[in-house]
Amino acid sequence: MALVVVFSTMSFTINSHFCGDTLINTSYFSEAKTCGMEMKQENNKECSITKKNCCKDVTQLIKGQDNFKKSVFDSLSYDQQLFIAAFYYSYFNLFEGLHNRVIPFKDYSPPFVVKDIHVLDEVYLI
Repeated sequence: MALVVVFSTMSFTINSHFCGDTLINTSYFSEAKTCGMEMKQENNKECSITKKNCCKDVTQLIKGQDNFKKSVFDSLSYDQQLFIAAFYYSYFNLFEGLHNRVIPFKDYSPPFVVKDIHVLDEVYLI
């Protein structure tokens, strides 16, 4: 759940460099590397003809979510927060899992019966 919140609030940019219609490079966190064919604009008063550059950079901005609801827990008074915390702690401690019962003599065999005690004491269940 924490990863969903982190990735939904994160904003980032995607920079792409195209040479003509061909994608040359894409970068997610920095400027995209160029192909090296960019034309430098020279300012010459005698010649006013300029060639069109075939390369272009495209930047896409992906904005994260920035509107969250305020927690109800923040608007409660200190006594109410203390009551909820105590209730939560005591309620969930009621349902602790059953521990595995430790039987210390499970690896030992029972002793041999030498005499039948019920017959000796003449106790019979009807």
